[in-house]
Amino acid sequence: MAVERQPATAFFFPGDPKTKTGGFVYDYRVVGGLRAAGHRVDIVRLADGFPHPSADGLAGFAAALEALEPETVTAVDGLAYGIAPDLAERHADRLRLVALVHHPLSLETGLGDVERASLANAERKALGYATRVIATSRTTADLLTSDYGVPAERLGVVVPGTDPALQAVGSADGTPTILCVATLTPRKGHTVLFDALAPLRDLPWRLNCAGSLQRDPKTVEMVRRRLCEHGLQDRVQLLGDVDEATLEALYHQADLFALASHFEGFGMVLTEATARGLPIVATAGGAVAATVAKDAAMLVPPGDSAALSDALRALLTDHRLRTRLQLGAREARLHLPSWTDAASAFADQLHIAEAWPRV
Repeated sequence: MAVERQPATAFFFPGDPKTKTGGFVYDYRVVGGLRAAGHRVDIVRLADGFPHPSADGLAGFAAALEALEPETVTAVDGLAYGIAPDLAERHADRLRLVALVHHPLSLETGLGDVERASLANAERKALGYATRVIATSRTTADLLTSDYGVPAERLGVVVPGTDPALQAVGSADGTPTILCVATLTPRKGHTVLFDALAPLRDLPWRLNCAGSLQRDPKTVEMVRRRLCEHGLQDRVQLLGDVDEATLEALYHQADLFALASHFEGFGMVLTEATARGLPIVATAGGAVAATVAKDAAMLVPPGDSAALSDALRALLTDHRLRTRLQLGAREARLHLPSWTDAASAFADQLHIAEAWPRV
């Protein structure tokens, strides 16, 4: 007798799967790892615009869910899952819904009180209908339990992987080069970083910022204005999205890595910097303190440009301190999980969802 083949896992991307943000990279690499290990995974691409989709985008999301076979394990990135509690409720008994939460939507920087409360309420309700919830860090998982009511038994953690990389060699001309890799959005804190660098104009340094200039034009305008106010246009390059070869070269030629995010659900660029042996200066928002090795980084409170400035000055002027953090990063890089590890852990979570008993 023929054995009925199980349907493929459906993995919902809220936009172009090759978008160069940490969340999309995570999703894309995990799907690739699952497929490489022999798992059947179908990518379902939703319209752009989540977590604020158009009416057509939301209708497309609804139609894609309706088209799935009953009991399909359905992983949905949190940018889409968290804003659709009605869809989650409708399909909770028909599909094996797996919510992938990179960070809670309401913790995005720049939201008004009404929008923040609306997003939190919607995501809390939606998560209540998930068969399984996957967070990308223990910090985020704990937050989902304490603030969103997700029971620990329905919650798993799958941290991102990191590719092996060559150790950075630093700048060729002796001028310390700082690298920041982050899409220009309010949460990433570029203006905090520029405010921190403004008092350091007496020191030699340059800053390369890699990250999309297209996702939030208002923030880009504000960032450019702040650069002009501080007179840093000749010191700072806003490079926009760059290809992999260019990004690798930027890492390789950097002397230290800086990130001023107000909140990170994990902070993949921090482990990417660690993989290259770079000392890190960052703000300790969200999961950052748990992501970086304490011997490889200097952390300051989120939004505190004065403390960030002091930390940057220390690293730019104290060669022994910079060397000590480099050595810490080079030790930590030996223990970073791979993307194969991440895909394997994610597969385990999908199996749990598939086997989870119906109430």
